[in-house]
Amino acid sequence: MAGFHVAEATSTVSLNIALADALSQYPELFRENVKIASFFGSMPLIWNGGRMILGRFYPDRAKAVIDAYNQRGIPYRFTFTNPFITEEYLDDPDCNTALEIADNGMNEVIVFSPVLEKYIRQTHPNMKVTSSTCKCIRNMNDVKAELAKDYSLVVLDYNFNNNFEELEKLTPEERKRCEILSNPVCVAGCPRRKAHYEYIGKMQLEKLGISKQYPALTPDICRRYGIKEWECEWRKFDPYGGKEYPLRVTPDLLYGKYVPMGFENFKLEGRSANMMLLCEQIVDYMAKPECKDKLRYEIMVAALNNSGLNY
Repeated sequence: MAGFHVAEATSTVSLNIALADALSQYPELFRENVKIASFFGSMPLIWNGGRMILGRFYPDRAKAVIDAYNQRGIPYRFTFTNPFITEEYLDDPDCNTALEIADNGMNEVIVFSPVLEKYIRQTHPNMKVTSSTCKCIRNMNDVKAELAKDYSLVVLDYNFNNNFEELEKLTPEERKRCEILSNPVCVAGCPRRKAHYEYIGKMQLEKLGISKQYPALTPDICRRYGIKEWECEWRKFDPYGGKEYPLRVTPDLLYGKYVPMGFENFKLEGRSANMMLLCEQIVDYMAKPECKDKLRYEIMVAALNNSGLNY
């Protein structure tokens, strides 16, 4: 079984619903034993990390999105991976409202901050908790120590990708609880990755309040308040040019090597990417090779039809 954790949970809801429905309606177009393990991402909340998500939080919309996924048997997985969350931020009303909405035994959360993790475990014990790749754990002994903790899954650092000498050190049970970041775009051994996540975390804390004041973050508003994405030449989502990247887990490797080894969970990154790019990587990983064009068409037509729904 290959379970895919798919980005982006909030900004491309119409695409995600189209994908979920296609898997039910056209199973013959998909590879065997494929499932959607979760849609991951966040609303505009200060606990969010990994990508900057600014704007206003609307509880009614959050509930509609989460319900739409849950009705199809798919969890919403919050990316609450801001590394700077301390006790002073735990009582944030929007973040707590989001957890209350999602706390039905199905939905999940990815964590980084030990303080936030402890708080969520205490206040929402039904939430499955995943250890974030943002921790940048690059030593296999440290990975095993993380797996020994009470995490549902541990998202491995992408630098372990295709390093089978290291991956084979994991026991069969440990492999089931590892999540492979299959399509990374960061350069191998990136020395700035930790700083990148910290930059995003600080921007999320400092600029979210400002962003709530405006219906749209125009270039002028972003310049005025110093709202700026992290600049990195490697942060490029290219479903074609990136296929030769040595740390990419290709579909052939995923189904031919990782799944037989006992790995069951695969993350497809792409938060903040556009709908066409996300659709392309979904099709690349999940469709039968001879059915890619048909599946791409069915998903995109349905996604466009879904765009008017009130999510």
